[in-house]
Amino acid sequence: MSTLEQWLHEQSRSGRDLYLMLDTDDQLDERMALAKELGADQYRNLYVGTAANSMAPTGPVLFHIGTVKHPLIQALLATPERHWGWLASATNFDLDALVTHWRDRLVVGERPNQAVYRFHDNRVLGRALTYLQLEQRAEYLGPIASVCYWHAEQWTVTDNPDPGEHPLPLEPAWQKTPTPEIVYANVQFDNTRRYLVREHTEALATLAEQMNVDDWLWGQVQLARLWGWQQPEQVHFLLTQSLHAPGYLPPRSWLPKPEEAPTAHFERVYQQALYWQGNVPL
Repeated sequence: MSTLEQWLHEQSRSGRDLYLMLDTDDQLDERMALAKELGADQYRNLYVGTAANSMAPTGPVLFHIGTVKHPLIQALLATPERHWGWLASATNFDLDALVTHWRDRLVVGERPNQAVYRFHDNRVLGRALTYLQLEQRAEYLGPIASVCYWHAEQWTVTDNPDPGEHPLPLEPAWQKTPTPEIVYANVQFDNTRRYLVREHTEALATLAEQMNVDDWLWGQVQLARLWGWQQPEQVHFLLTQSLHAPGYLPPRSWLPKPEEAPTAHFERVYQQALYWQGNVPL
């Protein structure tokens, strides 16, 4: 019996409810089909009514599934490398209690430097649970009794030592989870690719007629890291400007000067771009 099968058997034997945390990106068809079949009272969009409400159409959805025998869910379980999300179980807590818990943990940082915490990504969940001390898992998982997720190329199970309602700590330990460089780069690549496909469809299609989109995007992600441009607005600026530049590359004048700090470098290039676009007076 596989780890996944063993986990499902144990949840059934314990009489726990089953939940599916689904990342809508690349799983929109599955989300729509499951929502239609299960009914509106059996799922919640995690971004609705939060600071990330504008991204709700592509945001994660938590389903109360009851069983994994649905063909769509079976297809997901057969392809965990797609990183579609994870499975969870709970006892004596309803769907809204779980949703409230995760919405409280959705946004990290303070204005204007807030960001969405991608707890619905099994890779993010796996790294956090590996990093956290046993007693810290309860604050992270809340009402969830156990989770089963794809991590390090295998199904992994983590149990909650104290399932229940736990307030958000002032300094959540999971926000300090170290991210390996290659993992961070890959996640950044995935996120930026989805953004460009959604928001710059025509420009990306034109680029694809001349070169491999993934090769170009990986080069841009690596260039941003080389220059120390890691803030979302910096990466966005580099990608969108390069997407419309000759040869799909930033001009040589954008190269950093000797001893130029990343912040000063970005500001210089940003002002230069505004000037040439006619947005800064002489």
